[in-house]
Amino acid sequence: MTSSLQGWLELLAVKGLGPVTYTRLINRLGSPETIRSLDAHTLVEKGEISPSLARALHQPISAEAQDHIAKELQAVQDGRFSILTLADAHYPPRLKTITDPPPVLWCTGQLQDRDQHALAVVGSRKGSHIGRTFTRQLSGDLAALGFTIVSGLARGIDAAAHEGALVSSGRTLAVLGCGIDRLYPPEHGPLRQRIEQQGAVLSEFPMGTLPHSYHFPQRNRVISGLSLGVIVTEATSRSGSLITARMALEQNREIFAVPGNVTNTLTRGPHRLIKEGAKLVENPLDIVEEILPMLEPSFRDHLEKQQLALKSQPSTPSLGPEEQLLFDCISLDPVSLDDLISQGSYAPSEVMSILLSLEIKGLIKQIPGLQYIRVGIQ
Repeated sequence: MTSSLQGWLELLAVKGLGPVTYTRLINRLGSPETIRSLDAHTLVEKGEISPSLARALHQPISAEAQDHIAKELQAVQDGRFSILTLADAHYPPRLKTITDPPPVLWCTGQLQDRDQHALAVVGSRKGSHIGRTFTRQLSGDLAALGFTIVSGLARGIDAAAHEGALVSSGRTLAVLGCGIDRLYPPEHGPLRQRIEQQGAVLSEFPMGTLPHSYHFPQRNRVISGLSLGVIVTEATSRSGSLITARMALEQNREIFAVPGNVTNTLTRGPHRLIKEGAKLVENPLDIVEEILPMLEPSFRDHLEKQQLALKSQPSTPSLGPEEQLLFDCISLDPVSLDDLISQGSYAPSEVMSILLSLEIKGLIKQIPGLQYIRVGIQ
């Protein structure tokens, strides 16, 4: 296994050999060892590559690259991470179907067969409270239905997507724009550990690779490639999430977008996608209805049972009339204590008491400036 893996890593080290050409050579010629053993003329003719790349495939691997590969293989033996190749039985089958799948994937945590029912949830790193809350709940609901949530471990919407799946005890996959041994952003260490316990963290970049900005568009095709469809919840008109959506379209994946306030710049991306034909999403059923024909019968039956269970769960704890009245005045947008007092007929002390009760029930929370917001979509 180690010698075979070494061949894949050595081929990956050849300069000028990208994922599309690497995949074509593997599909047409077989193993990395076979590819490097063929003469230049055969490589050019059967592999449809340039003479210069054929020559590069015959060049010895540099001592530096050999040393790095040896360290990677040792890390695999030490159990720090696993490495999957296109020939591996555990390589995600849906990702194999794109034109440029990563020939090699580094992985912590564990992939499972049920991860083929995956949905990507992406959006802005500067997602609003409303956007993060909706994303968390939508991802949680989809995970509870049995879907694996895929995102990029970034700040904002990505983190909310992972968190939603984790809270629902569901599966989630994170795709990195850096080496598997790197952590970006640095504050997401605890989140990554939880993802590794309930899913997997993946990267196509060799150990030690830094999170350069140009890696993230490349990473985005893996996020969409793993998934049945891509859901964009909040994004500006120039967001990288729209790159993910475009790649998803090229990969024949479904595109979903969550609408919002037209004055909010973070809704411009989703609104643009909706204008271009993306499915408008208000709840999980909008997504399920769209992708149901793509699913095998056993998972469809499972979904129907899960949907019924989800509908039968009470959305909020039982509230008294005073609590309900005040709760109806609070939304995902902050509302001040003064406004809540002025909107009702209760004394300030009564309002404070009701607010405390709603906080204890986990329905609202206080934020700086004596303001209150809902903590979920109810």
